[in-house]
Amino acid sequence: MHFIIGCRFLNPTNNPYICTMRYAIIDIETTGGSTKSTKITEVAILIHNGTEIIDEFCTLINPECAIPPFISRLTGIRNEMVVNAPRFFEIAKTIVEFTKDTVFVAHNVGFDYNVIRHEFKSLGFDYRLPHLCTVRAARYTFPGHSSYGLDKITQALDIQLEGHHRARNDAMATAKLFEAIYAKNMGNLTHFIQKEINPKELHPLLDTEAIDQVFNQAGVYKFYDDTGRLIYIGKSKHIRSRIQQHLKNNTSKKAIAMKQEIARIDAEYTGSELIALLLESKLIKQHKPNYNRQLRKDRQNFGIYDFEDGRGYINLTIERTTKMQAQPILTFENKADASSYLMKLCERHVLCQKLTGLYATKSACFQYHTKECQGACVGEEAVDAYNHRLQTWMDRVNFENQNFFIVETGRSRQEKSLILVENGVYRGFGFIPVTAMDAGVDDWKDFITYYNEDRDSKMILKSYMNRFSELQIRTF
Repeated sequence: MHFIIGCRFLNPTNNPYICTMRYAIIDIETTGGSTKSTKITEVAILIHNGTEIIDEFCTLINPECAIPPFISRLTGIRNEMVVNAPRFFEIAKTIVEFTKDTVFVAHNVGFDYNVIRHEFKSLGFDYRLPHLCTVRAARYTFPGHSSYGLDKITQALDIQLEGHHRARNDAMATAKLFEAIYAKNMGNLTHFIQKEINPKELHPLLDTEAIDQVFNQAGVYKFYDDTGRLIYIGKSKHIRSRIQQHLKNNTSKKAIAMKQEIARIDAEYTGSELIALLLESKLIKQHKPNYNRQLRKDRQNFGIYDFEDGRGYINLTIERTTKMQAQPILTFENKADASSYLMKLCERHVLCQKLTGLYATKSACFQYHTKECQGACVGEEAVDAYNHRLQTWMDRVNFENQNFFIVETGRSRQEKSLILVENGVYRGFGFIPVTAMDAGVDDWKDFITYYNEDRDSKMILKSYMNRFSELQIRTF
């Protein structure tokens, strides 16, 4: 038999705990390749209520192309098995009806969901469902396992999986894993469910299909209204995911108003998160988009400042940037982040918590009694020795009069990104082919687009360099 349709189980255990939400646990076998080029050879859909399977649809599918031999060896599905099976368009309506009002569940849901969406897209139908990944949910629910591949995690949890790489077998094992996740989370899976974009909530001119073509890379994205006016600029390490978050956001009136105005989206890839931060800051200042002013307050509200006390020791303090005229050493979004950073700094450089404003006392700090402070708080440590350790950190942060490139990943494997600091001043960024990396540093400057340094770009650089101590830096 090539396919089974509608094997129904109507609550055979009479379990009173039946969730009102339904889940479509889905597994597919394919001819191999990317989500846009592969063709489905088998699909299994198990309708689940959280505690048990209540309906089932399984079928082989004629992919209308040859199945590669290595795929046949992996799955056991051969060309002669699918020659008389239904083609996807023949079962498409059944899949839509069968999965209506469900959450699409799969192990590594991004693959199964996008392959099925692409099959529907080729038929001119926009198939969208909220979806849940059992890989992500299992990592959260059952942490500490070396692998979360379906065969490995089911074995670790004593879940039976026979005939791996056949759709129904894998779907049944996924269903058991899903039940374990469901039970562990007390039936509340909302934080694992990724909602789909609802086109009805968006501007009619916005092409939601184009969003799927955006790469999930670092860069800057721009939202335009139907008059071509730039209304918002943002950055992300994963642009497509961040754009999707905006288009699903119903948490505030402003968020809803903005997404209803978005008629066109542009993305500019940078490869480097640092370049994305620098470019976003520059573009916001240049264009002053309406929603950036409304939604994005100054994120660097607190700064770490230095001063010398009456004994000659360099002290550090956390203050609001709006209160200080002096330039901060580093800036942070909130005071808690600044305090956390200072705590780690004290540990790393053996600094006194009293002299960094973390421990208010008129005598010795607590760490002095535990031998973690060398006594600067009570004058036992030499001023020069203490200040030298602190100044070493400050010099690294400030990079005054230094010349160097920061080398980051590029927009593709064929290039690297470069950020230039010259005489301690941020000069700009650019992209260089990997084949040109062996050239002299002076030649690297030919690939730089130059910008003027401002307060924000300086702070972005300083904060980034402190967040990532393993940066690839080329001095000259």
